This record gives sequence, structure tokens and C-alpha cells, in this order.
Amino acid sequence: MARERLSVVVTRRLPEPVETRLSELFDVTLRTEDTPLSRAQLVEAMAQADVLVPTVTDVIDARLLGQAGERLKLIANFGAGVDHIDVATARQRGILVSNTPGVLTDDTADMTMALIMAVVRRIPEGLAIMQKGDWQGWSPTALLGGRMAGRRVGILGMGSIGQAVARRAAAFGMQVHYHNRRRLRSETEAELQATYWESLDQMVARMDVISINCPSTPSTFHLMNARRLKLMKPDAVIVNTSRGEVIDEMALTRMLRAGEIAGAGLDVYEQGTNINPRLREQPNVVLLPHMGSATVEGRIETGEKVLLNIKTFEDGHRPPDQVVPAML
Repeated sequence: MARERLSVVVTRRLPEPVETRLSELFDVTLRTEDTPLSRAQLVEAMAQADVLVPTVTDVIDARLLGQAGERLKLIANFGAGVDHIDVATARQRGILVSNTPGVLTDDTADMTMALIMAVVRRIPEGLAIMQKGDWQGWSPTALLGGRMAGRRVGILGMGSIGQAVARRAAAFGMQVHYHNRRRLRSETEAELQATYWESLDQMVARMDVISINCPSTPSTFHLMNARRLKLMKPDAVIVNTSRGEVIDEMALTRMLRAGEIAGAGLDVYEQGTNINPRLREQPNVVLLPHMGSATVEGRIETGEKVLLNIKTFEDGHRPPDQVVPAML
């Protein structure tokens, strides 16, 4: 007798190959619109599903989990970050949580370097002149940026993405420095040509570029607060492809407007899509719409990890990418 297929609900549109494979393996409910579900819709989805496949746009807190149906046994997140899911409460209710780590490392590191180059070399300012048709020809003093080689980059968070940024920065001739919760092994430091700073304050005060690559946790909220931002050199720049709440966005905006920091490149924001309008006005600020992981290859590989986690769970085993509170 054929085994009843798992009921899987997906909260957002996913790449076609991923949706097709989900349909082949499970009793899946897919979205036709690429918009976030409302809380009421999430409650409905969690009441009817054995497995929920959410994304970072779905806030699954304790209150929402309290309304989950008895069927729900796995939240297979489409993405590596799980700060939008109350993992501890899910565990208390007997609901497993999995994620998709390691897939988007290179994509995010590439975007980090793109933002560094965009800010340091003033690429958007040049693009704006060309788009407006205002270019009057070459000038020896026009749009002078800075040279990448020789700059000190301070990486805040030396996990897989931070290390990938370090390798790219070293290839550009930059001097790599880092601050991390735990110091890397000496052989890894040597391979990355990286200098460790136990004191984040001391590192921040000496860098030409600060790259935010740490996860969002209670201990990293506003890690780059107003006091620490003021330690940065006036000609330094900061880029963030991690989570917006790591930086005090209001303090950053004030300092950029006052010329106390040379520039910023941001792919994530403290209030999500509600971006401080004054940030948009700054010519030395590059703003991107959370594109760090946006590659076709990365999205499909993320979906493949989701599929593997669900299939392993269906077969009666622990999902290979299960997340537990102790990991956070």
C-alpha cells in the first residue's frame, strides 16, 4: 500500500525546477503570486501542513506557533538565516526547524566586494552622470575614488561568508583584518592572510573599510552603534550584506550626512523595506534591494537543500540541516 505523501505548503514563489521537484515528491501547495503571506494566511498554512517552507519574509514567532496545527512537524526554511523563526518555541512544540547553510556563501561575498568597489570607486555617481547625459568628457580631477590595493578591510564576523570576503579582498591586494566571537585557527589565519583583533573598537578605529558579515542575534543587535560608528576614520566606508539591525541605521545616516564617514554600501536595512529616506539622498551611499544572494544558481541550490531536508525527515531521519537553539 502506497504511503500517504507529506503535505507541504510553500509561502513564496520558488524557482521552477524547485517547485516542479516538490510537486513530484510531495502533496505541495505552491504560490501563484510572489508576495508574502499575511499572518492569517500563515496560520491557515500551518494548520493544514505537515511541512511549512517559509522564507525570511515570514515572521514565525511564538504567538504564531501557538496556532499551528497538530500536523505541523517541520519548518524547512528556504534560506540560511532563521532569526525570523522562534526556534526554541518550535522545539518546545515538537516542530523541527531546518535551514540551508553554505549555499549562498560565494554569492554574498561577491556582492560584498561589489559594494566595496562601488563605494570606494564612486561607481553609482559615475553611472548617474551618464544616465542624465551630463558627462562633459574626461577630467584629471573628476570623480576621484580610492585604490583598492593597500586598503585595510575589517571583517566583522569570520564565518564562511566572512572568510570568502577575506579571500576576495586579499586577491585585490587589500590587508585583511577581522573580529570574531572565536579566533580562527592559526593555519586558517595564515591562509587568509588575516589579522585578528580581540577588541572590535580597536579594529574599527583603524580600518579603511568595515564589512558586516555576522549573523543577527541578540548580541549583534546594533553592534555597530553610534559610539562605535564614531570610532571609524572620516575617510572610511562601511558595507553590510548581513542583517540590517547590526547597524544603528539612524546613527549611520546622521554621520553620513555630517561627513563623519566617507560612504556606505547597504544591501539590508534595519526596518526591512522601510528605508530612511535621508539615506537615499546621499551620493556616497549605495543602496541595493537585498540582492546579496540573488543568483539563479544559488536559489536552485537552496531549494535542493530544502528538498533534501524534507525528504530525509519523511524517511524518518533527522534533517541534515536541522537547527537547534544551542546553534544560535
